[in-house]
Amino acid sequence: MHVSIRRAGYNGEIMKAFLLAGGLGTRLRPLTDHIPKCLVPVHNRPLIDYWFDLFDKYGVDEVLINLHHLPDQVRLLFGHHRWRDRVRLFFEPTLLGSAGTVRDNRDFVGDADFLVCYADNLTDANLGLIWQRHLKGDAVLTMGLFHTPFPKECGIATLDEEGRIVHFVEKPKNPESDLANAGIYAVSPAIFDVIPDATPVDFGFDVIPKLTGRMAGVEVGGFLMDVGTPDRYEAVQRLWPH
Repeated sequence: MHVSIRRAGYNGEIMKAFLLAGGLGTRLRPLTDHIPKCLVPVHNRPLIDYWFDLFDKYGVDEVLINLHHLPDQVRLLFGHHRWRDRVRLFFEPTLLGSAGTVRDNRDFVGDADFLVCYADNLTDANLGLIWQRHLKGDAVLTMGLFHTPFPKECGIATLDEEGRIVHFVEKPKNPESDLANAGIYAVSPAIFDVIPDATPVDFGFDVIPKLTGRMAGVEVGGFLMDVGTPDRYEAVQRLWPH
């Protein structure tokens, strides 16, 4: 049974999420020469659309999506999408990086905690588990984690017995474990004091290393795969359980 964000003790304010979708999708070319990666079809639905199933399930109210590559196709989708009145589209002429998008849209979340999700992942992860752990209040950022068969290609975390992240390395040459960043974070407003004033600025390389001792992690379970290469895109079509 899933753990609803609201039933997990959310404070009653509007629950907001960033859905990061502005990447070029270069590893998925030539498919992404003509379609943004967030819209590649999985079982006849755009990849990004599965995220809104999760947001419906876990009580997210409003979503900001950043755009860059072929933005008009995304605008067209959300012109008639069931979430069209609850989505803010933010175009980036120059990519700001994952943390840069969040920093430059602080007004979207104000002083409330929020979610950050990477749209190029396909997942049915339990967002409520991440939020429930975040509510303990001992972390600026609570990271969803999963066991990956490709640890050299991911950010790898080491946890203590309390679920705090005591070590994190982005794409390590010699991974200490297979416990990887799932690209789903619950974040407190204190993050804005940590994000550098630079462009681009990335969570994995530029922000998370500054948060050692101030992060928590929780395994999200379920299915999660980065739809980032032709091999993985083909695998998703076979393995996605829905």
